[in-house]
Amino acid sequence: MKTLVPRIACLYSALAAAALLAACSSSTKLNEVPVESRTPIAATGSGGVPGSSGAATTGATPSPSRVTTIDAAATAAAQAGRVVYFDYDSFVLKDEFKPLVEAHAKALVGNRGKRLVIEGHTDERGGREYNLALGQKRAEAVVRTLTLLGANDNQMESVSFGEERPAVTGTDDASWAKNRRAELRDR
Repeated sequence: MKTLVPRIACLYSALAAAALLAACSSSTKLNEVPVESRTPIAATGSGGVPGSSGAATTGATPSPSRVTTIDAAATAAAQAGRVVYFDYDSFVLKDEFKPLVEAHAKALVGNRGKRLVIEGHTDERGGREYNLALGQKRAEAVVRTLTLLGANDNQMESVSFGEERPAVTGTDDASWAKNRRAELRDR
């Protein structure tokens, strides 16, 4: 009896190993298995599924996707630049800063919960009231451009600090140029 127990245990071990090896082996090759391709579905604000989505190559109906596609370039550009500079006594958006504003607009359109405060600033030249008004016009010029590019008004707030918060101290042209700005800050 003593010799029978180890033999039975050895037999059970051998059967378990054989079953494990049989389960791991398969006659189906990986290149013979059909692969399903799907086109990403953009998420909608209402939680619904957009009208038409890419069909799978196997003919199956794709399930609705809750994945939102992210424009990595727009996100990187939005994080890299947050300051728009203006010419002296001007609130016209320069062409060189339009891509930066467009990147922020894409980020706002892609995430309707995102909020920005646009702060308008001026250099020290001019009276206090004039500079507050000019700073407000600069902030509103950025807000207006973001709105034209698809962002909602309720995602943005414009505020003017005039000459009260200089980025650079100094009384030369280079310092004044750095202070004539609008800053885009997350709220």
